Amino acid sequence: MTVTTSTTTALTLDAVSYQVGSHRIIENVSLDVNYGEVLALVGPNGAGKSTALGLLAGDLKPTAGEVSLDDRPLARWEAKELARTRAVLLQANQVAFSFTAQDVIDMGRAPWIGTPQADQDDAAIAQAVAVTDVAHLQQRSFPTLSGGEKARVSLARVLAQRTRIVMLDEPTAALDLRHQEEVLRIAREIARQGQAVIIVLHDLSLAAAYADTIAILHHGKLAACGTPGQVLTAERVQEIYGTAVRIIPDPDTGRPVVLPRRQA
Repeated sequence: MTVTTSTTTALTLDAVSYQVGSHRIIENVSLDVNYGEVLALVGPNGAGKSTALGLLAGDLKPTAGEVSLDDRPLARWEAKELARTRAVLLQANQVAFSFTAQDVIDMGRAPWIGTPQADQDDAAIAQAVAVTDVAHLQQRSFPTLSGGEKARVSLARVLAQRTRIVMLDEPTAALDLRHQEEVLRIAREIARQGQAVIIVLHDLSLAAAYADTIAILHHGKLAACGTPGQVLTAERVQEIYGTAVRIIPDPDTGRPVVLPRRQA
């Protein structure tokens, strides 16, 4: 899927805050997400990463500020139109009934029912299954899958949806080393095709290896945003995460690798 758009900016947070009761989870965050790029949202536990993703997805409404998609306020997008524009992979890969993995992947095509794009269903599903390496899981009951298998099947659903914006909330959390790398390579490849990709990650080295832009959230505020080399300094990481680190260049890519300093 190659995306052609009239603008380079996919999504914008403009002075956005989100509050529940007296607790402000996101405070005055402004951020652009561009087509053709991978944006990694990182930060300590409780920093507001998943909330920021929910605001960008339109699943949460800001209590202040505005979220725009393709220069149109997100509040003015209809639900079906939004489902054809952005796909979201949440942390919890759960379904209410004993669907097969194939059933879950097929759900990714639901927004296109009754449209000319429905003709692409078989091809989109086959491509998503191949890319995520889940062909051997298709007839398995989804609840019986391991956490990592569920994550890959859920990613296949998102890819089958064929949207120009893809949002992934901690997609590598339950995966082994090989599949972590594969998921991030998939994200990198679809960004090359012109899609905007937003990924919530905990692993700073993974974020540095695959993201064009890293946005660090801390206590609900945007602490830094820029290229991995600009954002991931030892001083900043220590200040935000409260632990000493060493930043070294990856010998293959030159991108930052974040290593905790440990005593012998």
